[in-house]
Amino acid sequence: MKSRRQFLLSGGSALAALAALTQWRAFAAGGTDASGASGTSGAAGHFEVMHPDAQWRQLLTPAQYHVLREEGTERPFSSPLNDEHRSGMFACAGCSLELFSSRTKFDSHTGWPSFWAPLDHAVATREDGSWGMVRTEVHCRRCGGHLGHVFDDGPKPTGLRYCMNGLAMTFTPRAV
Repeated sequence: MKSRRQFLLSGGSALAALAALTQWRAFAAGGTDASGASGTSGAAGHFEVMHPDAQWRQLLTPAQYHVLREEGTERPFSSPLNDEHRSGMFACAGCSLELFSSRTKFDSHTGWPSFWAPLDHAVATREDGSWGMVRTEVHCRRCGGHLGHVFDDGPKPTGLRYCMNGLAMTFTPRAV
C-alpha cells in the first residue's frame, strides 16, 4: 500500500482532484441535507444563492474564499468562533443562512467550532473521499459553501460532531 506522500508524489493528487470534482457535481445534482432532503434548490447544480467566481472573491476575504469555495480547512485553534460561548446563531459567511444554534455547540477539543446538530434544512452533506479516507463533507444548502465535516463521535443526543471551519461562519449574539 502506498503512503500518502508516495500517492501525492506519484500523481495521485490529480486523481484526488478529479474525484473531488466528480463528487461535487454529484452533490450539486442532488446531495442530501441533514434531514435527507435534496441538497439543492431548483435545477440540478443550482443553489438559491449563486455568484460568478469573481463576485465570490469580492464578497469574501481570501481565507473565507479558500474555505467556502475551494473546500479548504483553517488551522485548528485559529478561529475566534471556537471560543464563542454566548447565546446566538452561527450563519454561513457566504450567504447568511443560519446554520447552527449556540445551544448545540460543544467543546470537542479539536480546535474547530463543533456542534451536535445543525438547524433543520440548513446544511447538505456528501461523501468526501479525498486524502485517502472517507468522510462526510458538510455544505451550506443555500449557496453550496464548504463548512467542514461531520463525524460520528459526538455527544448525545445525536452522537454527531459537526466540525466546522470558523471562517465559513459568522456569529450573531442573541437569545435563542
